[in-house]
Amino acid sequence: MSNVAKIIPIQRLTSMEAEADRVLTICNACRYCEGFCAVFQGMARRLDFQKNDIHYLANLCHNCGACLHACQYAPPHEFAVNVPRAMAQVRTQTYGDYAWPASVGGLYRRNGLTLVLALAFGLALFLILGVLSKGSLLQAPGLNGFYDIFPHGLMVSLFSPVFIFSAFALLMGLIAFWKVVDPEQLAGLKLSGADKRSAQTEAVHAAFKLKYLDGGHGDGCNNEDDAFTHSRRRYHHFTFYGFLLCFAATSVATLFHYVLAWPAPYGYLSLPKLLGITGGLSMLVGTIGLWRLNVARHPLQGDPDQTAMDRGFIALLFLTASTGLALMLARGTAALPLLLCIHLGIVMALFLTMPYSKFAHGFYRSAALLKFTIEKRQPSRLASGSE
Repeated sequence: MSNVAKIIPIQRLTSMEAEADRVLTICNACRYCEGFCAVFQGMARRLDFQKNDIHYLANLCHNCGACLHACQYAPPHEFAVNVPRAMAQVRTQTYGDYAWPASVGGLYRRNGLTLVLALAFGLALFLILGVLSKGSLLQAPGLNGFYDIFPHGLMVSLFSPVFIFSAFALLMGLIAFWKVVDPEQLAGLKLSGADKRSAQTEAVHAAFKLKYLDGGHGDGCNNEDDAFTHSRRRYHHFTFYGFLLCFAATSVATLFHYVLAWPAPYGYLSLPKLLGITGGLSMLVGTIGLWRLNVARHPLQGDPDQTAMDRGFIALLFLTASTGLALMLARGTAALPLLLCIHLGIVMALFLTMPYSKFAHGFYRSAALLKFTIEKRQPSRLASGSE
């Protein structure tokens, strides 16, 4: 009996986990896709799949679609092996299972396009009414720019609790996920310090490079047909690194304000503006590309029930970038107060829904990649006869 079985009692599988177990068992017998990506390499180290194994492998999957297009048992074959869909369905379940607080785990399923847009514009309307209570909405601000509309202290008091809650909720979910998928605490067993650092470096590299969106063979993903393409990987990079640049712009502006006593507004050639403009444009390119690919995706790839959640998250990122750039162009004009209210409402909605949206997948996937890089540096339990 394995150590996992000793530590984690066998738990009843949900219908989605049972389907993933069935699919993985067939794949484990076939092994045609063994060299495709980390999922199949991790799968090959197991004879059967407990709940924690299924959660781990589901979050390790990047949904590139290569295995579906290569599989001889894919629909319409009677075995109906569809790894991308089985993994996607379990992934969404895990986001809800590990959500913090647990009572709001169901938001993952309901966090669709209509909900996020309603929340964003509801918050924007709240801010608009606040501005109207103080004067005209269409009035050019003074030399202090945004701060003539919303004082700096007010903006900090509005956004700090939202950001802190979002970060804490994501951290709590990630900790809960790691405790379940890595019950043996592999990070602290059997590896030397050098091996641990090597595993951590490899996991970070794979996460930031999106290594396994290349289909596992370097040719790229399959989208609406059998042709290989790197477009999903590139658009993900545009979106992800654009978001990081925008976050960096806000961080640098905070440093300027509190440490260097250089309050906003900043010039177009200042570091916060250059980072923000570059990040915003990158996010626009990425989200437009991801939306197009989502619409054109092969119907057998992924979970159709997640379409609304995926598009809602893409839409929020697109609106964050587009309203931010519009706000920059409206500097010093009478349109600035209205655009500022809309932009702040969208940003607040993005962070409020972040722990319960597709954003969370980056954290769980990174943890799964870390487990994979640690595990592959250890002797296989199959080879050691511990299974």
